[in-house]
Amino acid sequence: MNKTLVLVVILAVLGLAGLMFYSITSNIKYRVEVCVAFNGRTSCRTARADTQDHALRSAQSNACALIASGVTDTMQCEHAEPASVKWLEKK
Repeated sequence: MNKTLVLVVILAVLGLAGLMFYSITSNIKYRVEVCVAFNGRTSCRTARADTQDHALRSAQSNACALIASGVTDTMQCEHAEPASVKWLEKK
């Protein structure tokens, strides 16, 4: 292959990767840390999302994944009031 063609393909791939990264991260406006206490266990997780609600639900779901077992426990944990909510970033 021609060296110029290889260079053009590499630059195009890098440009596309940069565009994808920018489009994915540019909508993230909220970052939150949620701590959940459930069945005598506690877990804290952070999450980022485009809305406050999505960030809260994602962080709580991630925290519950570590301390709840089974579908019923997971659903109860995800619907329980968080032990603490700390907003790390709001735009």
